[in-house]
Amino acid sequence: MAGSSAPPSLTLRPIGVIRTPFATSPGTPIQPVYAGGAVGRVLVAPEYEAALDDLDGCERVWLIYWLHRAGPFRPRVIPFRDDREHGLFATRSPQRPNPIGISAVRLVRREGPLVEVADIDVVDETPLLDIKPYVPAFDAYPGVRAGWFDRCAVDGRVADERFAVEPATDPDPTGRP
Repeated sequence: MAGSSAPPSLTLRPIGVIRTPFATSPGTPIQPVYAGGAVGRVLVAPEYEAALDDLDGCERVWLIYWLHRAGPFRPRVIPFRDDREHGLFATRSPQRPNPIGISAVRLVRREGPLVEVADIDVVDETPLLDIKPYVPAFDAYPGVRAGWFDRCAVDGRVADERFAVEPATDPDPTGRP
């Protein structure tokens, strides 16, 4: 940001909450592909319900969310799929400068402000920031190189305690009373 004295301010507001069977980070699948069909519910705030129209034709959707239980940023981490340290941006570790997560989950059904999904890999009560359709023509690049992931040293499919922090005390992460 040459010539800039301060980065711009950003404001993010949750649009809902993601409910899952995973109460804590340890034991949560690390990616949707390892979730074994685990079912979750995405509860969208009433003012965003109309934005869900036409989503039910999608087989998969991207959930974009705030990793509300992630620990502080660390530039180097040992990820779940390896036993060696890597630069954070070469991993999917939750301890990011801006703890934003993404998951391509299977859309099961939509009923009003409720979206039921499967293959969920998210901790319960995670604040939802956005939903986008998964479009294979845009989102899939089969056969591309994935760096150290191509040579994973560990077959870790669920999270352990390495990135866990204490649960948030706010019972409603959307901030609604």
